[in-house]
Amino acid sequence: MASKKTKPAVSRSTHVSAKKKKATPVPGKVGPALPSGKKKAGTAPAREKSSSALSKKLNTVTPSGQRDSSFFELVFDVARQIPRGRVTSYGAIAAALGARSSSRMVGWAMNLAGSVTPKVPAHRVVNRNGMLSGKHHFGSPTRMQELLEKEGISVKEDKVVDFQKLFWDPADIML
Repeated sequence: MASKKTKPAVSRSTHVSAKKKKATPVPGKVGPALPSGKKKAGTAPAREKSSSALSKKLNTVTPSGQRDSSFFELVFDVARQIPRGRVTSYGAIAAALGARSSSRMVGWAMNLAGSVTPKVPAHRVVNRNGMLSGKHHFGSPTRMQELLEKEGISVKEDKVVDFQKLFWDPADIML
């Protein structure tokens, strides 16, 4: 009985040559991590606000009684400052907190807002187009719209009417 020969194993990031026994990068695949302290050529450090300065700024606007706040608590602090009759977006809150690409995480925080004290007006947070994308997290599919209309905000086909006019930018409080 003859045994079958197998090809050399191929991992996600490297290919081992049968002749050389040396790992070589495979095009289009993620390679090994760079040694600590080394940066990839052509990358610039991200612009981020210092979290301590941000916490101080938020604490002066809305005292929370806590110095070291988690990201969700910071989101709640910003959301509590949205004026009645105005709306903002998940991305605007994320950008104001120095985490521009974390709008989905702001959405997760808004999902938990119903169980937080003091209350968080999560109904005032919509997506970047003014759509009531979080409406399914309000007990009934129409509850978010009802809360907005109670504050004088018109909603048509699950979208805030005059969204650009009613938009409140939380970055304004960070100045």
